[in-house]
Amino acid sequence: MNLHHVIISLAANRCQKPNLAKARQCLSEVLADVVYTAELWTEPVNSPRTDLYLNQLCAATTTLPLSELNQWLKQVELRFGRTAARRQQGIVPIDLDVLLYDGQQYHLTDWHRPYVLALIGQLPDTPLPIPLPTPEHQKSC
Repeated sequence: MNLHHVIISLAANRCQKPNLAKARQCLSEVLADVVYTAELWTEPVNSPRTDLYLNQLCAATTTLPLSELNQWLKQVELRFGRTAARRQQGIVPIDLDVLLYDGQQYHLTDWHRPYVLALIGQLPDTPLPIPLPTPEHQKSC
């Protein structure tokens, strides 16, 4: 059984504190050795709404391959009521994204966001500085 090291971002702009707490409970189903950063309030980016986001990062291990982990995270988002229609309206009950999986970075534009830059240093055993990708080398999962 392979053990994979991950960093996952959590964000919500609806029922922020309760939804992040519930998301942490859900993540405990598939993650081990979990360490969470502090929560950080941020302004929305490219959103039709002005609701503040509550953001957090976690470092953990999992036995799930990346594709299964991403699929599982999307299922959790659906359980919270996240839909494409609500996303277009700027309503995000929960957003869970894999930022790092076994040293490979994903959601590269997120690495430049102030909340990631502010919180990443709170995670233990995270090799810092993590080289931030340049915009011309962006890709996402």
